[in-house]
Amino acid sequence: MPANLAELLNAVERIAREAGEAIMRIYARDFTVEVKKDDSPLTEADKAAHDVIVAGLKALSEAIPILSEEDIEAFSGPNGAGQYWLVDPLDGTKEFIKRNDEFTVNIALIEHGKPVLGVVVAPALKCTYLAARGIGAFKVDDSAERTPIHAAGRPAAGTRWRVMGSRSHTNPDLEAWLEPLGDYDLVPMGSSLKSCLVAEGRADVYPRLGPTCLWDTGAAQAVVELAGGRVETLNGEALSYATPERYLNPHFVVWGHTP
Repeated sequence: MPANLAELLNAVERIAREAGEAIMRIYARDFTVEVKKDDSPLTEADKAAHDVIVAGLKALSEAIPILSEEDIEAFSGPNGAGQYWLVDPLDGTKEFIKRNDEFTVNIALIEHGKPVLGVVVAPALKCTYLAARGIGAFKVDDSAERTPIHAAGRPAAGTRWRVMGSRSHTNPDLEAWLEPLGDYDLVPMGSSLKSCLVAEGRADVYPRLGPTCLWDTGAAQAVVELAGGRVETLNGEALSYATPERYLNPHFVVWGHTP
């Protein structure tokens, strides 16, 4: 583990913010959209943010391999300490294209299959979520001050659950999963922001019963867990990053409380 995780968190926050600035310069004008082999969209902003992040992480004194959505082939596997950077340069590309502001930059440090540091920047919304093991979880807004955040805990009996859902991906199984909760309000949102709202106590749960990849979840999972929540598969196991050669996540649930 890096000797000074606080300094590393500061550096990663700076890098993620610089990537966000690169994204916003493109967001302010017309931009091109391509379609990748998996039929997902790719924009100039994805590429620009990737370049900023990779250059920034490689310039750090910590020589840690990088797994980025936009250059999977360059990843050689975790280092001898079981570490690697997990990067989604632009999470919520569909939201970026729709110009609804619900997109993020995600950078996580994985160690032995667990996210131990995470930074999520929502540049259009001018807010940042960040967390590191032994330091805690925080939100940064226009004031530029880090405010500690905490998950809400289990809702009291008789109260309505605040549920986050995907804005761009619907799933017919979701209603059946939600039924045992009782009364609930479902709020659609894009990108890793859904998990971050659970982390800061503005939502109670986010069930994801559709496809996601490791880079979609790693940074926000660090924030959730260090804020007192949990991210687990439908079998009740922690969402793991121990086998990065398998990019797809199983279905999972972000809870704003521990068992």
